[in-house]
Amino acid sequence: MSNTNLSAAAAADLESAMPTTKRHPFASKDPSFDRNRKIKDKVALVLVSLAFLMAMIPLVSLLISVIVGGYKLITPSFLTYSMNGVFGQSTLGGAYHAIIGTLWVTLGATLISVPIGLFTAIYLTEYGNNGRLSRLTRFLVDVMTGIPSIVAGLFALALFTIVMGPAYISGFRGSVALSILMIPTVVRSCEEMLQLVPNELREASYALGVPKWLTIVKVVLRTAAAGLTTSVMLAIARVIGETAPLLVTVGATDRINDNLFDGRMSTLPVFVYNEYTSVDMPCAADAVNCSATIHADRAWAAALTLIIIVMILNLVARFVAWKVSPKGRN
Repeated sequence: MSNTNLSAAAAADLESAMPTTKRHPFASKDPSFDRNRKIKDKVALVLVSLAFLMAMIPLVSLLISVIVGGYKLITPSFLTYSMNGVFGQSTLGGAYHAIIGTLWVTLGATLISVPIGLFTAIYLTEYGNNGRLSRLTRFLVDVMTGIPSIVAGLFALALFTIVMGPAYISGFRGSVALSILMIPTVVRSCEEMLQLVPNELREASYALGVPKWLTIVKVVLRTAAAGLTTSVMLAIARVIGETAPLLVTVGATDRINDNLFDGRMSTLPVFVYNEYTSVDMPCAADAVNCSATIHADRAWAAALTLIIIVMILNLVARFVAWKVSPKGRN
């Protein structure tokens, strides 16, 4: 055997004897490509993190501003007294009447918009089959999403003026205006949640002989209960802070009114607007219960109260979704 053959055999034996490193199955044959991919991955991670921080800056700044400006006036008297008989720079009174009005008007809007929006979403998902009517409905819902809030208020005002007369004023007019803004959000978000339910669940129910309507009630809606509850809360959060439609439909008052269908009602957004646009004046030297900045303080306190109400409603909605969903009941 020649020396060349001996050296080749020795090299082959040496190579087989050396430990082989396990190669990643998705690794590239070009090491430079892997390095570039890692660099691009890190750059994308940095950009996404910066975008997240930039999005959090206005949110954190808003929360800090509202808490700093409103925590001083969040007292039991502020939450349990109205502004009836309170004038000038007096520190007496509170936002109880506005809290009651906000809850009643929002409740009325929810009772109107949630059934309409949910049934529309069920039709689009379960019965529409992407037909002409379903496509037209989606188009109209998309158009309604972009309607300015003041237009919804003017529509409700005109509707009740024609039907009930110009002298009729109630919180229900504000509920109708807010429901116009809520319905598109409920429809689109609930439709997305219903589409996430696997078709296998529907087919298994049909295979057992369950009617379609009962499958929707017992299977589809229960499976999507958490998402549907979140969708409703998003719609409520969308309208609970609206001011323009309530200014033209409900107006404002300093008295407590718990009748949704009769009389003016004050709401927290309108209360914040009225207080913040009121002129603060210096107090006299011998004045009692007087503050030179009481109007601005009340506005910040009412804004903080509104945020607290939204947080409480979100917690309640999450609890309800946890109890209603199949996993929460086990």
